[in-house]
Amino acid sequence: MSDRLTPRPVLLEGENVEIGQIGVAVGGGALKTLVGSCVGLVLHSQSLRAAALAHVMLPASNGHGTPPGKYADTAVPEAVRLLCKAAGEPSLACTAKLVGGAAMFAFHSGIPIGEQNVAALERILADFGIPITGRACGGGHGRRLAVDVVSGLVTIQTAGHGTEYLK
Repeated sequence: MSDRLTPRPVLLEGENVEIGQIGVAVGGGALKTLVGSCVGLVLHSQSLRAAALAHVMLPASNGHGTPPGKYADTAVPEAVRLLCKAAGEPSLACTAKLVGGAAMFAFHSGIPIGEQNVAALERILADFGIPITGRACGGGHGRRLAVDVVSGLVTIQTAGHGTEYLK
């Protein structure tokens, strides 16, 4: 077995990923967050047993970009960069899962921010050639999610709505 596949958690932002943060781990453990209208963006590399979780709050940085995990347009490239760095690879193949994007607040006009976040991430992931293999988006309730770094399994818990899994 190569050293690269030996379980060795590498947490760049910690297990609990807060708004605007990006967590990355290789070889084991779980990354967790709680989202409402924000979106939990999970990137997973099955072959490297590595995952990144970004807690995306807004669809576009409009030139602000800090922290990069806060905005869809900066979170995707930064999560990919951090995942490659943690895995010790110049590039990698990965898949994505999206969780959140709920309509948490009453809007009288325009597209709710949760929907904007999901649409922005879908567009940017397509530009990067990263396939979305699972999603639990929309609705009107928050979700707690955890991604298993090795398997990529995302467990989603929702008060009053039970538990679901994205494989």
